[in-house]
Amino acid sequence: MKNPNKQETTVTNPFNRRSFLQSIGLGSAALGLVAGCSSDQKAEEAGKGNPDIQGFEKTEAAAKSTKKWVAVSDKKVRVGIVGYGLCKFGAAFEFQNHPNVEIVAVSDLFPDRCAELAKACKVSKTYPSLEELVKDDSIEAVFIATDAPSHAKHAIEALNHGKHVAVAVPAVFGSLEDADRLYEAVKKSGKKYMMFETSCFHEDLYAMKQIYDKGGFGKLVYSEGEYYHYMDEPLASYKNWRVGLPPQYYPTHSNAYYVGVTGGSFTEVSCLGIPSIVKQLQPANNRYKNPFGTEIALFRTNEGGMSRMAVSWDSPGDHGEKGRIRGQKGSYYGKYEGHEKQLPDIERPPLPAGVDEGGHGGSHGRLTDEFISAVLQDRHPLVNIAVALNLTVPGIVAHNSAMRDGETLKIPQYKI
Repeated sequence: MKNPNKQETTVTNPFNRRSFLQSIGLGSAALGLVAGCSSDQKAEEAGKGNPDIQGFEKTEAAAKSTKKWVAVSDKKVRVGIVGYGLCKFGAAFEFQNHPNVEIVAVSDLFPDRCAELAKACKVSKTYPSLEELVKDDSIEAVFIATDAPSHAKHAIEALNHGKHVAVAVPAVFGSLEDADRLYEAVKKSGKKYMMFETSCFHEDLYAMKQIYDKGGFGKLVYSEGEYYHYMDEPLASYKNWRVGLPPQYYPTHSNAYYVGVTGGSFTEVSCLGIPSIVKQLQPANNRYKNPFGTEIALFRTNEGGMSRMAVSWDSPGDHGEKGRIRGQKGSYYGKYEGHEKQLPDIERPPLPAGVDEGGHGGSHGRLTDEFISAVLQDRHPLVNIAVALNLTVPGIVAHNSAMRDGETLKIPQYKI
């Protein structure tokens, strides 16, 4: 598709007090209250990720679900899983416990990690790389939890081998050209593609989407999203990709508080950054020549409204993924306030027995259930290729804007 930025850059509202606090970002996941697993070793053994990383805290259960999970099919999707690095994402999203999944094989470039992933996923078959795993004709779908700079390349490789693809965020990393290549690969393959954006199954954002879809907000005139993750010391990462990471290269957790609510997009952006005092965020100390630890983007939306989306690595204090929206007919700041007297069903989908909600606000298990259900029902998943790129690409353009002192830039648009 045409790229306007030519440069390549590398029911009643059922709130109780607990769900209300969680929905405004004051639940255990947002505040970083660690429950249950207290050591890296225990977390790795359970396949649940590292509890010392913000967002991986065990989620305090929300109000007890009133719904019962119903299988959409008695079939099992044969899945291959790739990646078991710092975040242990390969086993963190509950594929191994889903009744409609058979894990066929796993892979990681490092043999010890590959063995750990196989143990966590309860499977014996392993491959030394994604490139080898996707040649296995018995595998129907692949979950990609590799390093962020490789997500687009690995997704395209899997799609080209006829696999459905689920992938951790972001969809692409710093490259508008990769976004176009990925978009075309999904269209050509005819396979399902889903980016696992955790904010989309946060209790508050899920409620916002249900109300928006039923007209309870009207057009959104303003929205805010925030992703704060303090990294005064760089987290370990494959080839040090996290060192000096431009904040808006990792924008989906915040951008979801518009795109994930409306299914819409951002059309243009002016973004400002502030030079950081953190060592890794000095231009001489990172491969990106990135000087910013915080980047604040002001977007124009396809509805004509405005969104302020913030990503920050270098400001200690409250952290997490959170957002607020204001519409012509109603707003959501921790709860709905507006014209509607009777709200739609805003309770999140139930999960199969044995599938844990997981981290990031209880989103992990639900993302997997959504992807597997979409494959079995032959439908577009919630965070399909258009939504994934409309969540990711604006951040790339926003960083370009910040490097140009806030110059307003047009943003590519993606549709299915």
